[in-house]
Amino acid sequence: MSRALADARAPRSARASVARARGGKPRRGRATPNASPRAGARAGAGTARAVAMDGVDVVNVDLGDRSYPIYIGTGLLDDGDALRAHVAGSTALVVTNETIAGLGYLDRTVKALTAKDSKLRVETVVLPDGEEHKNLEVLNAVYTRALETRLDRGTTFVALGGGVIGDMTGYAAASYQRGVKFVQIPTTVMAMVDSSVGGKTGVNHALGKNMIGAFYQPECVLIDIDSLKTLPDREFASGIAEVVKYGLIRDGPFFEWLEANVDKLLARDTQAIAYAVERSCVNKAEVVAADEREGGVRATLNLGHTFGHAIETGLGYGEWLHGEAVSAGMCMAADMSLRLGWIDASLKERTIALLNKCKTPIDVPEKMTVQMFMDLMAVDKKAANGKLRLILLKGELGECVFTGDFDQSKLQETLDAYVK
Repeated sequence: MSRALADARAPRSARASVARARGGKPRRGRATPNASPRAGARAGAGTARAVAMDGVDVVNVDLGDRSYPIYIGTGLLDDGDALRAHVAGSTALVVTNETIAGLGYLDRTVKALTAKDSKLRVETVVLPDGEEHKNLEVLNAVYTRALETRLDRGTTFVALGGGVIGDMTGYAAASYQRGVKFVQIPTTVMAMVDSSVGGKTGVNHALGKNMIGAFYQPECVLIDIDSLKTLPDREFASGIAEVVKYGLIRDGPFFEWLEANVDKLLARDTQAIAYAVERSCVNKAEVVAADEREGGVRATLNLGHTFGHAIETGLGYGEWLHGEAVSAGMCMAADMSLRLGWIDASLKERTIALLNKCKTPIDVPEKMTVQMFMDLMAVDKKAANGKLRLILLKGELGECVFTGDFDQSKLQETLDAYVK
């Protein structure tokens, strides 16, 4: 990786990502055979773009003086130039889990960080793997390690892993000594396309998912597509469900691309994966730039999540993967949207058909009851003044609304239809 890329820090001004590709020609994203979305999509008409630099795509998240780049490519984990450029001090703490460490990614990250700077002191902490460990008790191990090794405010935390590690490391960084810098190195589809981008950090509580946390942006996100080679099939499919979400809520042509290319994705075609990750990051970057703290449009990224979080909490964290629960939740949201008369039947059918091809759940688990759904959704973070608010599809493919203004009887009908 060249110094030009290593120095490609996000601009510290209110500026969107540049759109110049190889050869200086403007582009919207990575081209794949018979796959490029047509011009005019909501995502294509936005401000975020992918920039190709030395074979690596860069998407900037435009947040003024807190803007940052997302690097997307292959072999990035072993090339420490970009990563080291975003570790400003003389110390770093790499946070990962037992699975990622066992696969050798921790040693490779430490080597990449120190290869060209022997003076950089890198500490590590390895947490247990799984959503069931995303809590304050386990998070305390990060603080303990930082204090034991006397890391000060100049240190940088490095999140190496999936969404759980990213969320926990980000919250640790936001709260350790009232805030230190951190970077994201996501190793799952879910983390690459969603949780590593946008600054949502936190842990779960027994009574609700992600109820303890903070908005805290990373210095950069480094996505090495090669790390997906070791991701189990179930986790891979779970992440693709979050990719489908972008097509449903704001990027209809991307949804159509997914319908045509989902088999390539599940077969782990490198070009298809890179395109899907890039397109998802562009969509996420645009939404975050418009609404960092989820006051309005960012809430639409939670399509299916109110139903899905209820499933995760009701079953017990870790029983279903996040994307699996969201997949079932998006089917429920599509069903309710149809019952409200906001979409036509074909959109619901296409949603369910695509998620079914993704090999993610399209029904709810037998353990869930209507009362469990109602009780758990009542404490959803998007509720306001005691009123449940949902993200629902409305209009054509790629359009949705965030609202509490709907016929409550239709919610009941959907729950009755899905709960066995």
